[in-house]
Amino acid sequence: MNRTLFAAVSAIALVGLTACGENQKAGAPGGTSGILAVGSSTVFPFASRVAENFSRTSDGAAPRVESLGTGGGIQRFCEGVGQGTPDIANASRPMKKSEFELCQKNGVTDIVEIKIGFDGIVIATARNGESMNFRLQDLYLGLAKEVPGAGGAFVANPSTTWNQVNPGLPSQRIQVYGPPPTSGTRDAFLELGMAPGAKLIPALAAVDEADGDRFETLAHTLREDNGWIDSGENDNAIVQTLTRTPGSLGVFGFSFLEQNMDTVKPLTIGGVAPSADTIADGSYPLARSLYIYVKKQHIGVTPGLKEFVMEFMSDASAGRGGYLQDRGLVPLPADELTAQRAVIAEMRPMASPQ
Repeated sequence: MNRTLFAAVSAIALVGLTACGENQKAGAPGGTSGILAVGSSTVFPFASRVAENFSRTSDGAAPRVESLGTGGGIQRFCEGVGQGTPDIANASRPMKKSEFELCQKNGVTDIVEIKIGFDGIVIATARNGESMNFRLQDLYLGLAKEVPGAGGAFVANPSTTWNQVNPGLPSQRIQVYGPPPTSGTRDAFLELGMAPGAKLIPALAAVDEADGDRFETLAHTLREDNGWIDSGENDNAIVQTLTRTPGSLGVFGFSFLEQNMDTVKPLTIGGVAPSADTIADGSYPLARSLYIYVKKQHIGVTPGLKEFVMEFMSDASAGRGGYLQDRGLVPLPADELTAQRAVIAEMRPMASPQ
């Protein structure tokens, strides 16, 4: 389906689901007026699809799904327990220790972490754009705010074209549209792309050994001179921008690539292109896991919450050949899927992240 049409259909479906939930369960006791899941824009299409399917087979209110970004979603999830607070946080990265501690502080003491599958961070360009093969260090050297300069000092990134970063890349301006700081996709890009790329540069490797905090600041700070351009939480907007801005690149989740292969194409990293196989086996460097976090204190209080989570991880949805794979999710191996179902059955709370 055309990505623009898909976005419109999703928006209409979300409005319908929201209205249905409010009409059927307004004022219901428990965590929310019906099930509420908030967070990652990457997980949003998957959660929305499960909500649509669940609403057809359940007598209760249709679950509501809101796309706020991973950080924004977890922030809301951790606001407390009870009416008006989310039941589920959708996340395209693991919960941070600071977020876990915020939840604990606000009384959200039992959080169930469930891995739902895999995704990859894609660097893409318009379908008719020039193909490129990045090394990991090219990502840092092209997109970091500061890079090594003369005499061991770090200076404002002087590169304006990709061939200045690596002569093997085209003489094309550095202009990359990507997600904002609240996005789990951005967090994953920093952790999987920028930081490993920085460690391949001797000057940065020395900083990492001497001062880990300084290294993290250098590796995780993107340039602010229009080399990197924050484009909001809506990955659709990034995809559409690439077709309107010749030579630009975009950073977004693999699922959005699959749904837009008629207009955009992926660029390779270390000669490896993102695909379901390379993401599942870890050979694609920017592969990541996707999660949902469930508020155990709402189980048995928000009607249908555990059943919704079970539907999320059923063979029909999260299994190989399931409807979430059709939407772009890379499924877990069978043994991992079984292990995640055991977590759901027991509603086993997670330990504090390290």
